Amino acid sequence: FELEKNRIKIVKTSSYYLSNSWPDPLLPKYINVVIKIKTTLNPLELLKYCKLIEKKLGRSRTKKNAPRTCDIDIIDYDKKVLNFIKENLFIPHARMKMRGFVLLPLFEIDKKWKDPKSGKNIVNLVYSLPVKNLRSIKQI
Repeated sequence: FELEKNRIKIVKTSSYYLSNSWPDPLLPKYINVVIKIKTTLNPLELLKYCKLIEKKLGRSRTKKNAPRTCDIDIIDYDKKVLNFIKENLFIPHARMKMRGFVLLPLFEIDKKWKDPKSGKNIVNLVYSLPVKNLRSIKQI
């Protein structure tokens, strides 16, 4: 995907995690990973590039939460709270605090990370997840 040509450098990558499909656990499972990057792209340019990668990997946007080949979310951008309503981009990601498949790999790569909106650290966010949520996620 020529990341460096597009001003994106991967800094750190978590392990891969297998999780149930959400919101319907009967659909195919997902493989999740968190990647920390450095970029000179602004948030909207980064979103546009993420959507291009999704498309190249075969994602078609049908109905909400439908199974998909790739789903890239921007979880954090320079520890800022950003809201781009027209583009449907909210940083930090609005539902990440409820998602073990985001929090566990994020904890793996940055044990000191804090939610810029609430100020809660990653350890407290992980501990606040329901045990059922954590048990459904497996490191692979």
